[in-house]
Amino acid sequence: MTQFALDPYNRNCPTRRLLDRIGDRWTVLIVGALGDGPRRFGEISRRVDGVSQKMLTQTLRGLERDGLVRRTVYAEMPPRVEYALTPVGETLQEPLRALEDWAREHMGGVQDARESYDVLAGSAA
Repeated sequence: MTQFALDPYNRNCPTRRLLDRIGDRWTVLIVGALGDGPRRFGEISRRVDGVSQKMLTQTLRGLERDGLVRRTVYAEMPPRVEYALTPVGETLQEPLRALEDWAREHMGGVQDARESYDVLAGSAA
């Protein structure tokens, strides 16, 4: 890959795709689910309530492609597959946990702002 200054504000910068990946809600939740160690697909699915099988599969594949998750297949009958964060993926835990904490802390204020906005927007219509 050609070396150049990485600038996520430039639309052609590859960091944009990486930000899309790590800013995705499913990525945030899957990385959080894997924070305690390796998990099987079904365990991740149960932990991340509401994720479809298709979306979980797509997100895990993307995370694996980006080097953030490692998929390990065990030669057993039936075969067992586990997903775990790679060392690079582990470095995402702290900033993504900070986002989760921020969301919990500020959800009340955000909800109040939404309700106020909706009232004002409804009266302007």
